Amino acid sequence: MRTILALLLCVGDGLSPAEFERLHKELRAPDGEAWRGVPWRVNLLDAQADAARLKKPIFMWSMDGHPMGCT
Repeated sequence: MRTILALLLCVGDGLSPAEFERLHKELRAPDGEAWRGVPWRVNLLDAQADAARLKKPIFMWSMDGHPMGCT
């Protein structure tokens, strides 16, 4: 979806403000999604300190390659 949006921005005069608002609403995840309630951390040391304090495991997602999975 983001690739399509990026292509639309490059074509012609780009998106009008109304088109942008419509696409923005369509592409957003619903507010009730469970992953929005996860206390995500981008700093591993902060995550480790929080996990140790709360006695909870760390889930770490790591990858190599294109962020869209196009390797």
